[in-house]
Amino acid sequence: MRLILLGAPGAGKGTQAEILSKTLSIPTISTGNILRAAMKEGTPVGLEAKAYVDAGKLVPDEVIIGIIKDRLAQPDCANGYILDGVPRTIPQAKAMEEMGVQVDCALSIEIEDETIIQRMSGRRICKDCGQPFHVVSNPPKKEGVCDLCGGELTVRKDDAPETVRARLETYHRDTEPLKDFYRERGKLRTADNQSTIEATTAEIKRVLGI
Repeated sequence: MRLILLGAPGAGKGTQAEILSKTLSIPTISTGNILRAAMKEGTPVGLEAKAYVDAGKLVPDEVIIGIIKDRLAQPDCANGYILDGVPRTIPQAKAMEEMGVQVDCALSIEIEDETIIQRMSGRRICKDCGQPFHVVSNPPKKEGVCDLCGGELTVRKDDAPETVRARLETYHRDTEPLKDFYRERGKLRTADNQSTIEATTAEIKRVLGI
C-alpha cells in the first residue's frame, strides 16, 4: 500500500504512521528525516538542499520531491510506503504526480481545531531529559516535575496556544485543499480521530480495510 497521511498538526499522524508501518511492514517516509539524511550522505540532491538550508532559504518543492523519489526507489519501498509530511501543498502534489511518485490512497485524520489546541497546550516536556507528559492523558506524579529525573516540566513554544492557532491557519490555507485534490482522483479516505490512540488506529484500519 502506498499511502499519504494528511491531517492538522497534532492530529496524531506521526504516531499512527509508526503503527501502520509495523502493521503493513512498509517504511514511513518523513520529509524532515530523509532531507537530513540526504544532506548528511552528500547525495547530489542532498547537496543541493544543503545549499538552500545553509543560505537560510526554504528548500524548493522540486528538490524535496527529488529526494523523496530517490528514497522511494530503495528496495524497502518495493511493497509500499507511508508518506508523512509531504505533500504539504497542491503544487507539491502535482510535482509528485509529474515525477511519477505513485500513491494508492490519501488518508486524512479528521479532528476539531479546539481539540488540537487543548491537546497540544496540555503537553509538557522535561527540560533536562526530554521526557514527554500530558496534563490530562499522561500527567506526572507531581505537578511540574519529571517522574524520571526530577527536572522541571516546560511548555514548548510550538505547543503554546497562539503558536498552535498559527500552525492550524497555515494547515487550513495550504494543506487542507489537498483533500479535494485527492478526492477528485478517487483516492481520499477519512478517519475521525478518536479519544485514544488505539481507537484511532482501529478506525483507520476499518477505513483502509486492513
